[in-house]
Amino acid sequence: MSHKTLLRTGPLLPGGVSPYGPLGLPGAVGLALPSGFTGRVVARSGHKVAGLTWHAAPDGGACFPDGDGWIYVSNSELPLLGGASALRFRGDGSVGDAYRILSGTDLNCAGGATPWHTWLSCELGHRGRVFECDPYGARAARPRLAMGRFKHEAAACDPERGVVYMTEDEPDGCFYRFRPGDWGDLTEGTLEVLCSSGGWRVVPSPAALLQETRHQVEDARHFDGGDGCHYAGGVCYFTTKSDTGLWAYDAQTSTLDRLCEGVRAITAAPSGDLYVARETTQIDVIAPDRAVTPFLRLEGHEGAELTGLAFSPRGDRLYFSARRGRTEGHTFEVTGPFRG
Repeated sequence: MSHKTLLRTGPLLPGGVSPYGPLGLPGAVGLALPSGFTGRVVARSGHKVAGLTWHAAPDGGACFPDGDGWIYVSNSELPLLGGASALRFRGDGSVGDAYRILSGTDLNCAGGATPWHTWLSCELGHRGRVFECDPYGARAARPRLAMGRFKHEAAACDPERGVVYMTEDEPDGCFYRFRPGDWGDLTEGTLEVLCSSGGWRVVPSPAALLQETRHQVEDARHFDGGDGCHYAGGVCYFTTKSDTGLWAYDAQTSTLDRLCEGVRAITAAPSGDLYVARETTQIDVIAPDRAVTPFLRLEGHEGAELTGLAFSPRGDRLYFSARRGRTEGHTFEVTGPFRG
């Protein structure tokens, strides 16, 4: 949970210098960062890392605690061979292990971490599924079919209300929430869809055998290509692909606000700052006072999409991937004096 949250009213305030100062010149791996920050490539598609060939098309990601170290999980948006892989970091930041946590699934785009330290890997294909995966590699992944069969993009857990929010990548996709019967157990529960009235209604048939989930509730609100999703401080933030919009659903007041455009992926730091990947190869920081400023710029990867933004458990390292198409992908780590 973030210590601070974005102010709930008022416009974003773009421009100016970030809390970390101006960006320097690009370093050896192409990252232009503020003073005091360093960056490196920790994995590259098609290349070995700790004995594992890192997957192509790296997408959604998250970090998990692991003793004095941590684990970064990354999805692969490949058809039929998608799945997810994990990098295990030692306390000194070196990579100690790399392994698969999900294999043989289809177009694993984004997803989300749970409070009980599992990874929800979402399939983007027709009638896609949500797979609950063990980032530590001890247990086999399991499909959570009660969460619906549709083009799943991302998921975000709201422990205060005991629900999981989900986005749908369709031109008329919906914004859903799954309410498990027992928080921490996603095998059974109720799938609901956000409606134009601002309320939620039950999706009659999450299995979608005869009718798509997004068409089962007449008053369902539709979005043009649901994308990234992240919950922090009572607000679920999500993005939409067609207009690259950043939306904020305030779960406390049940209101929805469109904050800005030009955003593809999002995460939050322990400070309450939001970090958003732009359409370009740039990541901006949005402070709790709604000021938007550049944090980093990646050069030499023109046309790449930045995906999988996630902070290490201590909040001192930011991970993300730069991918072009379904073959080339670099996974980066940025280390430095992030605000606490």
